[in-house]
Amino acid sequence: MKVLLAEDDRNLGRLLSMLLRKENIAVDWTENGREAYDKCYSDGYDVLILDWMLPEMSGVELCRRLREEEYSGKILLLTARDTVEDKVEGLNSGADDYMIKPFDVQELIARLNALVRRQGQYTAENIMYGNYVLERSSYSLVCGRQKIELRPREFKLLEILLNNRGQIIPREILQERVWGINNDVTENNLDVHIRLLRKKIMTLAGENIIHTVRGVGYYVE
Repeated sequence: MKVLLAEDDRNLGRLLSMLLRKENIAVDWTENGREAYDKCYSDGYDVLILDWMLPEMSGVELCRRLREEEYSGKILLLTARDTVEDKVEGLNSGADDYMIKPFDVQELIARLNALVRRQGQYTAENIMYGNYVLERSSYSLVCGRQKIELRPREFKLLEILLNNRGQIIPREILQERVWGINNDVTENNLDVHIRLLRKKIMTLAGENIIHTVRGVGYYVE
């Protein structure tokens, strides 16, 4: 099992990392929500353990954002907030489980094992396109021996285009699928994401596979 631990209390973070590793659980530890967001898609974590009160982005905010981006991994929230309202807010944000501090480490390990069992043997299917492989487990694009990590919305854009290759996907559909129906994203924001995605693909393989139909949308042949 591999987990990402986001905990800003250094003493608790060190202690939990040490105790989990003694149980043969691989742990990456970070101390703020923004860094946790940057890491969570890249290394195929089985469970994210998020403290509620993280700096830069709280655990609840991070959880909510990941679920909006259709992140499918398991999330466990840690918090000292113990009212029913707090639990409801945490679970409604998209968390799969909720533990109140202080807690017993053995219970934490049991809950982690339960979450992984609940996840089952599902393995996300990669998307193949010519010499490219879009890896869902690592949110990466692979070409030969080269590999680049994609940001969540970059990954979602490319996933939609590859799953609908040969079809022009209207700009409005891309915005709705990637940012949600009630988004306030401008068309310029979409263009920026496409431009950055193209740049990464050019760096990886030296070619542009995303084509533009001006005023309409984008497609992959």
